[in-house]
Amino acid sequence: MGRMTNAEALDLIQNSSLSELGEMALKRKRELHPKKITSFVVDRNINYTNVCWVDCDFCAFYRHAKDDDAYVLTFEQIGEKIDELIEIGGTQILFQGGVHPKLKIEWYEDLVAWISENYPTITIHGFSAIEIDYIAKISKISYTEVLRRLQAKGLFSIPGAGAEILSDRVRDIIAPKKLDVKNWLDVHRQAHKVGIKSTATMMFGTVETDEEIIEHWEHIRDLQDETSGFRAYIMWSYQPDNTKLAKDHPEITKQSSNRYLRLLAVSRLYLDNFQNIQSSWVTQGSYVGQLALLFGANDLGSTMMEENVVAAAGAVNRMNQEEMIRLISDIDEIPAKRDTAYNILEIFEKESV
Repeated sequence: MGRMTNAEALDLIQNSSLSELGEMALKRKRELHPKKITSFVVDRNINYTNVCWVDCDFCAFYRHAKDDDAYVLTFEQIGEKIDELIEIGGTQILFQGGVHPKLKIEWYEDLVAWISENYPTITIHGFSAIEIDYIAKISKISYTEVLRRLQAKGLFSIPGAGAEILSDRVRDIIAPKKLDVKNWLDVHRQAHKVGIKSTATMMFGTVETDEEIIEHWEHIRDLQDETSGFRAYIMWSYQPDNTKLAKDHPEITKQSSNRYLRLLAVSRLYLDNFQNIQSSWVTQGSYVGQLALLFGANDLGSTMMEENVVAAAGAVNRMNQEEMIRLISDIDEIPAKRDTAYNILEIFEKESV
């Protein structure tokens, strides 16, 4: 059987039954992960600032610099958060902020170096494409120089945030100040070229069409063919609460679990060059997050000791390591703690649960 075409993916999204999609995606997952190991990472999402000039209509987290509740964390405050993460056996920080209009490359270099020197056991998975793009602009240097300089200080990988839907039509509506599709892809391309792996993400459920969802998949599949630099794919649904987009577009409704599982299953079949697909229990809740493991996902993502961005938009799901182990075991899979690079650190046999 050849590679899935866009037309075939569209037909599956629009016409296949949910149970049929689940069977197909699980079969593909078993081919890639025959040992039935489902992984997760113990980490913390540290938002170093909520100051942002990009003003995405779908975001309820950002503030402007003059707002009373705007902040930039001190290195000491960041250190306190990392100390708490280490206490629970954490290995990674997902490090992201708003796009602060005044922070240049030197500030980021100092920050990454400080974390690397003081917390050598912690992996820094940080700075989305929009942050890299703006650091390059305000510092008057290239993407490659930003990435190389941060890599030299200890940056290990970058998250896929800021992708939303990789369609310029959609981006012009929901985030007109954000970098375009070409530049989002190019940040990741340059990261992969200098040896920094990344993840690819998708936020669906705003104004995109089914065809534009597939366009997004095609972009990341093509780049993965070119670089093999994506470690995983993660998708989640737009969370409308407290967002300007929801006020301006009342026709946009919260996405159903059926829709999430349907798209997840087709993504597992279409993205044939992605080894790992994460379940988004943060937006879907633990039950659907668990169901996602039967619809193609092989990773339960992060315990996410702290999460502020989607929480600001109404998603307040929480989970610890013990709950993840139980959810994975309950569907007869083997739970395992991993690191950022998807190396297995610890396997939890059933008798220990």
